[in-house]
Amino acid sequence: QVQLVESGGGLVQAGGSLRLSCATSGRTFSSYTMGWFRQAPGKEREFVAAIRRRGYGAYYYGDSVKGRFTISRDNARNTMYLQMNSLKPEDTAVYYCAAAEGPISPQKGDEYEYWGQGTQVTVSS
Repeated sequence: QVQLVESGGGLVQAGGSLRLSCATSGRTFSSYTMGWFRQAPGKEREFVAAIRRRGYGAYYYGDSVKGRFTISRDNARNTMYLQMNSLKPEDTAVYYCAAAEGPISPQKGDEYEYWGQGTQVTVSS
């Protein structure tokens, strides 16, 4: 069983930055495809970013965050990050990290097997 714990959320003004972290348990972090999703009140879950497992090196971003957010991973620390710059009020949501073993379509939340509890990000105007 893989456990995921997000941290780094908070309140920030528009134009500011935050860095989210997703710490994972387990010994095979490097073999997981990792993703970030978010959900705002009254809205559906939205794909934010994903990074494939070691050796594949592919990155994916949702259209609304391209050029502002950067996903990365540190396999030695079993941790994934999301650097969020130029934040906008519409980025306000609960952000979730997710992990999947094996090949998946990284943008599809239903294909991830493990999820964290989420961390709140609030961007004020």
